Amino acid sequence: MTQQRNSFRGNKASLPVKPCTVCGRDMVWRKAWAKNWDEVKYCSERCRRARSAAPTTGDGQ
Repeated sequence: MTQQRNSFRGNKASLPVKPCTVCGRDMVWRKAWAKNWDEVKYCSERCRRARSAAPTTGDGQ
């Protein structure tokens, strides 16, 4: 981790990025996710809650 910290130098373009599994937005690595970056799947609490929402049929009933 020390090596990554030294190479950061304020260049956010070099941080790892991956898509949210719900909305598809790119999630940029955050220090809070350092220990579990491989398990991070959702960009926000809203997407985490929406992960299991069943799609509606839209037939009005």
